Amino acid sequence: MWPKPLPENASSGTPTELPQDARELAGQLELRRISLEEADKLVAAFVQDHPDVSVDLMGGIFTDVFDRLGKTRHKIITGIGRYSQKQIALSEKIDATRSAMDKLMAASEPDYDKVDKLEEELDWDQRVYKDRSRSLTYVCETPVLIEKRLYALAQILLKHAPE
Repeated sequence: MWPKPLPENASSGTPTELPQDARELAGQLELRRISLEEADKLVAAFVQDHPDVSVDLMGGIFTDVFDRLGKTRHKIITGIGRYSQKQIALSEKIDATRSAMDKLMAASEPDYDKVDKLEEELDWDQRVYKDRSRSLTYVCETPVLIEKRLYALAQILLKHAPE
């Protein structure tokens, strides 16, 4: 994402090497509510306020943003894992409820009250499962959107970096 050599201290993951205003810029660029157009303006203003800006400083800002968004992405992916485990558990519960209903209905004198109760439970669980499945598409797209944003931010920082 960053085609230029990064400063030696950038790989340590310690953004404290950056000046305070550069860390603040990285913090603003990290925010997904800041559009890429706004991010471009923020970087342009930063460069205008710092005529001595270097490729190393821009690389340091990129590294800081990369570390921040990487942590966010990791949290989201961990959450997706937990989410999928809950879906698996709910799927198993749905299967178990169906089996219980089949057993009750196969009895010579079915207990229709229990069957009705299981049917209500089954309907609810299936509804929750379907709703979660729809949400999963959005949740799974989020890490990709973060990666795309990170690439776009790298391009913005490179555009404003001195040659």
